[in-house]
Amino acid sequence: MAAAAVPANAAPVLDSGAVLATASQYIGTPYRFGGNTPSGFDCSGYTQHVFAQNGISIPRTADAQMDASTRISASEARPGDLVFFVRGGRAYHVGIYTGDGQMMDSPRSGKSVTERSIWGSNVVYGRF
Repeated sequence: MAAAAVPANAAPVLDSGAVLATASQYIGTPYRFGGNTPSGFDCSGYTQHVFAQNGISIPRTADAQMDASTRISASEARPGDLVFFVRGGRAYHVGIYTGDGQMMDSPRSGKSVTERSIWGSNVVYGRF
């Protein structure tokens, strides 16, 4: 039986294991406002870079990433999905869901990329 053909314009399939492996390589990288390279990341620069390293192009800002993602419920979230922190309908922070209520993110000035518990009550999950 022949394999089904994949359209040339089909979106890449996310390999969550590869995304998490890439994301974990940057633990300890310092936060840098506007940063999107391994010398320093802000939250959305980190997620954009990790996804790009895995062949997935996503927008630059947390809010644009949320808008471009497919929204999913917390119960549907799986490792490799994005976690958005929302105020006034706009995402102001983003991290990569690692499972069991945890995420990897680049938190804020003076901190570095880390894995930590998801905090806050206004959280939205998205998938690419």
